[in-house]
Amino acid sequence: MRKGQISIEFLFLITVLMIMLIYSLNNVTFTRGPSVDLLATQINIEEKSLANAISNTISQVYSQGPGGKATTYITLTYLRNEGNIEKAFKISNPVILVFYSNGTYVAIVDENNASIYTYGPNKNAFWSYSLYARDLLANYTVFGNKLLVNFDGNKREIACLIIKPSEIPKKLKIVVEWNPDLSTSWSYNSGELKIVIGE
Repeated sequence: MRKGQISIEFLFLITVLMIMLIYSLNNVTFTRGPSVDLLATQINIEEKSLANAISNTISQVYSQGPGGKATTYITLTYLRNEGNIEKAFKISNPVILVFYSNGTYVAIVDENNASIYTYGPNKNAFWSYSLYARDLLANYTVFGNKLLVNFDGNKREIACLIIKPSEIPKKLKIVVEWNPDLSTSWSYNSGELKIVIGE
């Protein structure tokens, strides 16, 4: 009697586990892809990682002093996939904005209707502190680009790099140098983000 009871319980457990396994496989098949929430989280993690990588490299060079130089590589998978970003955030023309104010901001916005939220349920921008204490939000000569955005509910023009996800390689190169003979500048070209501290 006891052996039969254990067998029935065992069969019941196996059946439940099989149902859970089939359900899990159905949710993570290659044809369907990850859920929208999971996709948004993965993109946000890479967004924050990029902000951290830039700020940490700037801090490293700034602590070295004039003449300092450092290179960092960061691997990105989800942040460079335009389709994933469109699906996760329901935007039609996604671009990645990189800008700076006492640390690096990285934001994903619709280029035609740029809204940046640094907090709340619609958060789409991440900030990472840096030792280089400068506010470059309105310094258009440093970035070469400006964009009118809704910044946490306020319309303002910001100086920034505007990068299309498809322009980002799997391994992004970040180069920072402190050269007092040059002007401060941020540029992005062919998979390399170059930052010059010129003062």
